[in-house]
Parts: sequence; structure tokens; C-alpha cells
Amino acid sequence: MHLIEGGAFVMGSDHHYPEEGPARRVSVDPFWIDQAPVTNREFGRFVAATGYVTLAQRAPDPALYPGILPEMIQPGSLLFTLPPGPVPPHDYLRWWQFCFGADWAHPLGPNSDLTGLEDHPVVHIAFEDAEAYARWAGKALPTEAEWEYAGRGGLDQAEYAWGAELTPGGENLANYWQGEFPWQNTADDGYIRTSPVGTYPPNGFGLLDMIGNVWEWTEDWFADPQIETKAPGSCCIPSNPRGGAEEQSYDPCQPEIAIGRKVLKGGSHLCAENYCMRYRPAARYAQPIDTSTCHVGFRCVIRKRG
Repeated sequence: MHLIEGGAFVMGSDHHYPEEGPARRVSVDPFWIDQAPVTNREFGRFVAATGYVTLAQRAPDPALYPGILPEMIQPGSLLFTLPPGPVPPHDYLRWWQFCFGADWAHPLGPNSDLTGLEDHPVVHIAFEDAEAYARWAGKALPTEAEWEYAGRGGLDQAEYAWGAELTPGGENLANYWQGEFPWQNTADDGYIRTSPVGTYPPNGFGLLDMIGNVWEWTEDWFADPQIETKAPGSCCIPSNPRGGAEEQSYDPCQPEIAIGRKVLKGGSHLCAENYCMRYRPAARYAQPIDTSTCHVGFRCVIRKRG
């Protein structure tokens, strides 16, 4: 783990997706954070020590999903599949499928395994799985503010974690999608899916893979930022800000489904310039807590006391 001394920074952005704004100045206290996302090797140690069974390895409870088709009551997780050609950019069912038997130990489906992937980030991790690992390790998941401060690596208000340019000098500095998403992946960075942690240079705080590779869970509910108002002329700024309430995080497009959504940070290998430019510290994404996928992982923190 690396000690992040804490401090003030401009959180969010007013230049990309609306959910990232408004940009506002906040501060965070010192904390320790894992240098890299939790890997398959590390998660395997947790499972071996505890016998833990992830959400993707359990059949869904029909009581929680009224009207679920009987054939869907099987363990599994969401898996990205490359379409054979161009498809409508908003028809996500063309590239996402619920794959029975996909889980952290079988990342590409029931006939796959972790051979050669031991040092890749663990995936197919739901929020409760990440929390369970963190508790076992004596740690916690980061808040959105902690994650973003760490992800910026000391470059306050920089567009990317390494500066103003996406590919300075033509160099790929993170594992994200090159080509036209979702059907054409040129793999200029050398990877179609996840990459071993530490493949790319660390950020200014010495942290690895804060951008790209896999999205990472945070503790905060996905809701409008809680903006604290200050008296005119006040020198104070909000400290250790948090997200809103769980009920504020429900998907407004599906009001009948009362499932909370947490903030993901960092982008993944499926973020692309033509579709999802979220390989930036300010970017955020809403992920239902009951959903695992092939591009979501996590890392942990320990909050410094005294």
C-alpha cells in the first residue's frame, strides 16, 4: 500500500459527461491505498482462506427478481462479446450477454480458467464481494473522493492521470480500447482484455492501473454530488465529501427496480474514444450493486488515524 498524504484538489469536471460536474474544490484526509487493483492471485488467497462464494457463483434469489424467467435462475455474470461488425452504438445487448458459469475463476465462461491471468485484476466482482475481501484484509473500499485524489497522482485538474494529452509522444499509458467500439479493437496497447497490473507506468503517487484495465468499486452511492455551501469569503472547503443516499442512486430510467448503484472509477479496457471516454480521474459510472461484469474490479484503502 502507498500512503497518500491527503490535501485539497478540484474534484469532478465540467468538460465531459454531465454526471462529473460541477467541478468543486474539496479535501481528503491522509489514507493508505493499494498500489494496484486486487489480482486473481490475491483474491484466490482470500477464497482459499475463507471459502467465500461470490455473487456470480450463486444462483439469483427469485424473490429479489419478480418475474425472472426460470431458465435465468443460474449462476453467471455479464461478459463482453465482440460483435462481428458495426452495430448501433446504444444497443448494448449486441455486445453484453449474461453468461452462465462466468465468474472470477472462469472469467471468459465455464470453460475458461485463470492460467496466465494470476497477476491480472480480478473481475466478475459484485460490490458485496469487494466489501467481503476488504473486511477480510482489514481494509475498506475507497470513497469516490479518496479514489479520485489518488488517481490524479498530484496533477490537480489535469485531463488525464498523466497530463493533458491522451497519448503523449504516441505512447499508450493505460489499457483502454483502441479502434471503433464495440466491434473493432486494434489492440495498439497490446491487450484485447485485461492486462497484468503494472504493465503501464505508475502515476505521480506511485499507483498502478488507476486508469483503464478495470473499473473499480468505491463506497459511495451514485447520486448528485453533495455540494456544501459556504458563506461568501469563507476559506473553508468541504472535507472528505461523500455521495448521496442509496435511494437517490436508483436508476431513474427504471424506477420500478429499487437496486442501489455505487460509483465506479477509473474506466476499463472497454472504454473507447468514440464511445466512453471515461479513462480519466474525474470520470464516474453507476454500477448496480447486484451486478458483476468482466471489466469491474477493485482496490482497498486503510484510513490513517491520529
